[in-house]
Amino acid sequence: MRCIEITEPGAPSVLKIAERSAPVAAAGELLIDVFAAGVNRPDVMQRLGFYPPPPGASDLLGLEVAGKVAAVGDGVAGWQVGDRVCALTNGGGYAEQAVAPAGQCLPVPDGLDFAAAAGVPETFFTVWTNVFMRAGLQPGETLLVHGGSSGIGTTAIQMARALGATVYVTAGSAEKCAACLQLGAAQAVNYREEDFEAVLREATGDAGIDVILDMVGGDYVNRNIRLAAVDGRIVNIAFQGGFEASVNFVPVLLKRLTLSASTLRPQSLEAKAEIAAQLHKTIWPRLQQGDIHPVVAATFPLEQAAAAHELMESSQHIGKIILLVR
Repeated sequence: MRCIEITEPGAPSVLKIAERSAPVAAAGELLIDVFAAGVNRPDVMQRLGFYPPPPGASDLLGLEVAGKVAAVGDGVAGWQVGDRVCALTNGGGYAEQAVAPAGQCLPVPDGLDFAAAAGVPETFFTVWTNVFMRAGLQPGETLLVHGGSSGIGTTAIQMARALGATVYVTAGSAEKCAACLQLGAAQAVNYREEDFEAVLREATGDAGIDVILDMVGGDYVNRNIRLAAVDGRIVNIAFQGGFEASVNFVPVLLKRLTLSASTLRPQSLEAKAEIAAQLHKTIWPRLQQGDIHPVVAATFPLEQAAAAHELMESSQHIGKIILLVR
């Protein structure tokens, strides 16, 4: 099969098309003919040498795919060869074939092509587990998403809005803010031109934000704490602005805040299967109806994976970046 290999840790140019033997579906797995694969920030970190795959996982990049079932491993029920599937993989998505645990596989919603479906698993699993399972966002509450125009952000806006929350976002340009508003955000703050903390404190009548989803870290840590509402929950899923911050914990105590952080890839098969089951029950009907849809910023053929990574690192995109494999 064709695949993309990392020749050595480094810039996007280290991504090269290669050939290697196709994987085999082990017990509990599906083998998938990959039609499209999503590009994500963790792929960039792995390419740079900072995010090694967990033991037993493929060394190839690619944490989400969409395609057709090519083979069904022992002990797997409910799937047949030829079924349209999208999957959260443990690695190996940048290839013509990939394997995924059956518990991390979901049917491609009606109306979505493979390119759109490939942009679903990583972001939808991440948003669901952090915003809804960990932070417990409820109807009528407020959510702030930093990086609202990213794949995670465009997903979080739609999911939270569909489930009855009011969504605020930060983004880095007028175009990105406009896109977030079109997806259902109540207010979008251009952080390059405005102080999001002051703007959103005024927008909420000084009540603050119930749940904050942050990918920045660094100096945002204290700003999030100050902006959080009483009993607020702050969840970090990345630290693009730095892993260290000097924190004043007095407001954490006084407002009874919950601070947490998580990453998806190292979680157990059982945990990911539970996320998938909840998504299938709660979110998949809304995908089927078109109430929620993945936002695809750009597509690239597999052999242009380096160009896809360049776009990812430029942060000029709105939504997901997808590799077209077939």
